[in-house]
Amino acid sequence: MTRKASPPRRPVSLALQGGGAHGAFQWGVLDRLLEDDRLDIRAVTAASAGAMNAAALVSGLETGGAEGARKQLDLLWREVNQSGGRNVFGDSAIWSSALTPGWLKDTGLWRTGENLALSMSPYQFNPFNLNPLERVLDAAIDFEAVRASSIAMFISATAVKQARARLFRTAEISPKVLLASACLPHLFQAVEIDGEPYWDGGYLANPALWPLIHPDTPDDVLILPLNPFVREEAPRAAGEIMDRLNEIVFNAPLVAELRAFALLQSLIADGRLKPDGRHRAEAIRMHAIESDRWLGSLSLGSKFDTEWTFLNRLKGYGREAAEVWLETCFDAVGERSSVDVRARFL
Repeated sequence: MTRKASPPRRPVSLALQGGGAHGAFQWGVLDRLLEDDRLDIRAVTAASAGAMNAAALVSGLETGGAEGARKQLDLLWREVNQSGGRNVFGDSAIWSSALTPGWLKDTGLWRTGENLALSMSPYQFNPFNLNPLERVLDAAIDFEAVRASSIAMFISATAVKQARARLFRTAEISPKVLLASACLPHLFQAVEIDGEPYWDGGYLANPALWPLIHPDTPDDVLILPLNPFVREEAPRAAGEIMDRLNEIVFNAPLVAELRAFALLQSLIADGRLKPDGRHRAEAIRMHAIESDRWLGSLSLGSKFDTEWTFLNRLKGYGREAAEVWLETCFDAVGERSSVDVRARFL
């Protein structure tokens, strides 16, 4: 009896947003997609924590296929948990949720003290430039495998002096590049590469979508955002205002790119712009596994929380979100967009 051949895997580009410890949600999404193994990941664009997930993903795919990538992502987040507790993603350890009752954190006195602490430069409170993320990357990612991969990678970092986004490509990926992409300037010293200091890539490209509209990447783009787009109510408490401001700031680059993309598609569809052959916005199909339902209730402070139970809870949320997407949107891959960017962003 002849065994029925499996259907071909569908090529896709991934876009991984940054978000500190909330990147464990992406870990869960990727884990479920790799387990399903019906997508052929050919390009990844990422920033900050998303860049860490991207490097672990590509490293694992290169050395062990889908199962290798799942193991590499597991290792990454285990190392995050074991390397310095809450300060891997930048918590200066001045504020500890374990020792501070929630009601105190919303008082004016607490917020004043918090602002005072944030007014200190990392060049003052961390003169030796210690960063626990260095050990995590060294233990969890095979950078030689990453650089040898055929998967197109685009890791964003913010060039401080030039105030522009720089994209590091596959052959350039190194621990320094990932440290630069995840460098919050009020908590870590800028990471210098080729004489240019860099801050977190999420400020200007979170992540960059523009490399994915070139002809050598798949027509389907799957975005994995970590910052909620929609809130039902406007924030009123000081902490809630800061949380929402953080979400808006780090969503702004992605929203701007999606709006530009939607406008380009609209102009082409209306016949007011002819494709020039170099870009193919009219052919791109957009998809997203959004996190609002699962991460919308979490505070900004939880982005620094690397406690193992919490990370695994986020992983579980991500797997659940991916399962919903596979059931409701997977069939659109290769056929049509499952996200109407024109309706949402124009």
